[in-house]
Amino acid sequence: MKSIATIAGLILLVALPALAQEKSQVSVKSTDVSNGVVIVTVQNGNKSIELQCNQGYNGCTVVRPGTYEMVILPKNWGMYDCANVELYSGDTASPDKQKVGSYCLITK
Repeated sequence: MKSIATIAGLILLVALPALAQEKSQVSVKSTDVSNGVVIVTVQNGNKSIELQCNQGYNGCTVVRPGTYEMVILPKNWGMYDCANVELYSGDTASPDKQKVGSYCLITK
């Protein structure tokens, strides 16, 4: 019985870092819709990033320019076959953030 608990603990310790999420504050510069694809241009520090989602899918939102928290989800999480991100309203210090959309991360 003790060995099962030890093995479960080791599996948990190995799995936790894989579930870590990368969070950063970003600025949405523009949002366009082209042929049913929502394209969000984001500035993350000095890096320009493009987020895309399929219009009509759950979580695909046309967001307004402004400051958001971007969370890069762990590999194989999310609805798209790419690096998935979620945008939240407010900055990283705000305790009452709300999810505003789910997107595929495209680095320019």
